[in-house]
Amino acid sequence: MALINVDLELLQRCLQHKPGSWNDFVDRFLGVIYHVIHYTAYLRSHPLRPEDVEDIASEILLQIVANDYAVLRQFRANSSLATYLTVIARRICVQQLSRRTSQLKSDSARIPDRESDPSPARRTGLEELEEVQKMLRKLPAKEREIVRLFYLEGRSYEEISIELKVPVNSIGPVLNRAKQRLRAESDGSPPPPPKSPTPKPSNSSGKIPRKPDRPVDGKN
Repeated sequence: MALINVDLELLQRCLQHKPGSWNDFVDRFLGVIYHVIHYTAYLRSHPLRPEDVEDIASEILLQIVANDYAVLRQFRANSSLATYLTVIARRICVQQLSRRTSQLKSDSARIPDRESDPSPARRTGLEELEEVQKMLRKLPAKEREIVRLFYLEGRSYEEISIELKVPVNSIGPVLNRAKQRLRAESDGSPPPPPKSPTPKPSNSSGKIPRKPDRPVDGKN
């Protein structure tokens, strides 16, 4: 996906330390970051207070600007900037949630900081992004676009409906079907087959069975 001009310009301004560029960056992508935090916490059944959300969002932004915007300098424009930042934000959010879970379960007063990664080997944002895009390519075109806009770019149902010209009430079922497809792909198992209709009883002649005639009085 080509990088849109406004994101390219904003990216260059940040890397060149132009005045006001970081504030513009935060205004544009903070909503995406909040969406990632809430959705990641929901998937992991991890309740968050408003102050927890703010802390995690601050940590994500700090890691983006760390080492002279090293995260942004690694961006290769193979996807939209919002998609790339979504992957980065999700990775950092998982680390923060895992750390908080460890702190809650531990009886010790202090737990040494450690980063948790869902995979055995640490993955970079670029590797995760490639995996997400590979899975999305297995979906039909319309489902793929709806999933990308909702999960990767944090769009609302209304925004997706307007952009793709689809009914709002059709987006939820499409997302559910897509999740089932992706879950089946990741598990290596085929999706459950549709239930076959219950066969209706029929006689061998193919004719509609009739009730036997009542015997006439006085006759067998």
